[in-house]
Amino acid sequence: MARLMPPSDAPPPPLEPVAGWGRHPIVPGRVERPEHLALPPGFEPLVARGLGRAYGDAAVPARPGGRVVESTRADRIRSFDPATGRLHCEAGLSLAEILRVFVPRGWFPPVTPGTRFVTVGACVACDVHGKNHHRDGSFGNFVERITLLTADGRLVQCGPARERELFLATVGGMGLTGLIVEVVLHLRRIETPWIVLETQGMASLEVLLEGLRLSAAHWPYTVGWIDCLARGRHVGRGILMRGRHATAAEAGAHRARRPSRLRVPFDAPEWLLNPLFMRWFNGVYAWTHGRTLRRRVVSYDRFFYPLDAIADWNRLYGPRGFLQYQCVVPRGAGSRPVLALLERLAAAGAASFLAVIKDCGPGSDAYLSFPLEGTTLALDLPYRGAPTESLLHDLNGIVIEHGGRVYLAKDAITRPDDFARMMPRLREWQAVRDRWDPARRFRSGLSVRLLGDPA
Repeated sequence: MARLMPPSDAPPPPLEPVAGWGRHPIVPGRVERPEHLALPPGFEPLVARGLGRAYGDAAVPARPGGRVVESTRADRIRSFDPATGRLHCEAGLSLAEILRVFVPRGWFPPVTPGTRFVTVGACVACDVHGKNHHRDGSFGNFVERITLLTADGRLVQCGPARERELFLATVGGMGLTGLIVEVVLHLRRIETPWIVLETQGMASLEVLLEGLRLSAAHWPYTVGWIDCLARGRHVGRGILMRGRHATAAEAGAHRARRPSRLRVPFDAPEWLLNPLFMRWFNGVYAWTHGRTLRRRVVSYDRFFYPLDAIADWNRLYGPRGFLQYQCVVPRGAGSRPVLALLERLAAAGAASFLAVIKDCGPGSDAYLSFPLEGTTLALDLPYRGAPTESLLHDLNGIVIEHGGRVYLAKDAITRPDDFARMMPRLREWQAVRDRWDPARRFRSGLSVRLLGDPA
């Protein structure tokens, strides 16, 4: 097995800018791209990184010049059982590759985020969720076993029934308990690669939330888009989308199309992001859909990964990047916290092209897993420095007031005291981390910011 680090007499990798998908913050780091993941004794602190689709500082080095281990070359499929869907793979395998290999064979990832360009290791580290959380929960629910390279250089097998505490700290643990080397998970059987999709315009937030709730009983995938700039009687209006895998009869004669090759070739000018333009865009989008129920069959990539059709779409937010903010609030709070969040955005004159709302089912046992039973809202906000950060701190205050939390895979600004108030099981997670990595050899920009790790 090749070593993760070069021999001591080899020159270190050159510095290169390292950032999340939101392009803030950017920290120069020394990036290793090994074909096999292993650690020599006495390694220096590092952060694991997949395809760089975490938005904030979760996969950014803890300090300028810090070590980064990118797993994308460690992406082999070890085995697959076609009778059960059991997949054993290296952590650097991407969902895109799983889809390419297994969809034609009738299998699909059990849980997928809104991009296919994410590794299996990252799916575990972030315990990603998807449009089916209300029914199936998050990614960790489908993981049978993790091979983890711990700070003392051991390869440790952990899962729901072995080294359970380490497993619960690693799922959703943002790569801070060790280096995820291999994963055993279970794929889902599908009959076709097509999705039966229904969409319908919703006049208000209350109607949209009720639509999500009612759809959850019959549809495995549900999601809503909100016009977060609507005012007055239109506050919270949006579009409800619900889907399921199509049968062979429903798919009929549909044929796969060649994937889009669109690309954003440069950073968009900031005038494109002004609130007036975004209000016009959102209003037109809501108006063109109307209130009519529409039903059609679409490809799975169009349903699950619409933004993947545009390479480098993050450049649309200009050279200063953007912050994606995602929170979840308990169901018992009703629509009040979401309305309060929208009102705070409106008061700040903030604008977001993207405002996505989803229904979450019960959370998992993983200590830092994001979802809890309730409503999650995701927003994209152009980064404008202190005003944007101040706004998001205010949104955090609303979330905390209602017993919610933010998604660490997208966070870049939350304060440590606010984070501690959001995560009731943080001490349990810290105790496990203390046991397995007392010297904090696995650290990141996020862990320095939220957990007080040394830079």
